[in-house]
Amino acid sequence: MKYHTTLKLIFICAIILALVSCAKDPDTETIRIYARASEAYAQGRFGETTDILHRVKKFPPALMLRAKAEYYAGDLENAEKSCRKLLKARPSSYEGKLYLVRILREKNDINGAVKLTESLLSDNPQDIRTLRLAAELAADEGKNDDAAILLDKAAELSAESALVLLDRARMRWVAGKAPEALEDLSRARAMLPWDTPLLRAIINLENTIKEAIL
Repeated sequence: MKYHTTLKLIFICAIILALVSCAKDPDTETIRIYARASEAYAQGRFGETTDILHRVKKFPPALMLRAKAEYYAGDLENAEKSCRKLLKARPSSYEGKLYLVRILREKNDINGAVKLTESLLSDNPQDIRTLRLAAELAADEGKNDDAAILLDKAAELSAESALVLLDRARMRWVAGKAPEALEDLSRARAMLPWDTPLLRAIINLENTIKEAIL
């Protein structure tokens, strides 16, 4: 348990350092507040996350984190305000736009959600999250054929994610972590939309690992 807690804290710190490097001269206190809020968010304490961040007005990573916490807490009005503040400070924030689409959809602003989704897809037509959102919006409007096309595209792209899991499974197997490797392979198999050479590679590695540990 202690090992996993340490890994989680390392992961949070890595994210913070990456985000801070992209922000403009955040002060030490802002970074400290953001670190506390990130830990609370990682543990699902969304109300506490927004309370911690209430004094942070301009740090884009904090605005994004606050918007996400408000969204998952069901506070759509404030989540939208936080997203729009973020996008005003950082118009290029892809995650901010993605969450704003989700918020607008839940507020039944379908037109606004569709327009923003189309903009996102024009910038990145291979993003699975956006394709899935676009499919949901198409289904909301009764455009089931369009929704199916979008989901087919997302399914095709899921093979890339399966390949990442296969690569990690190989590394885990070499490192002597057979159970973790088999878990990655099981997830990778589930992500593939059809029979492909990649599926055969997954099965072959699964068989190799199972034979070795029996």
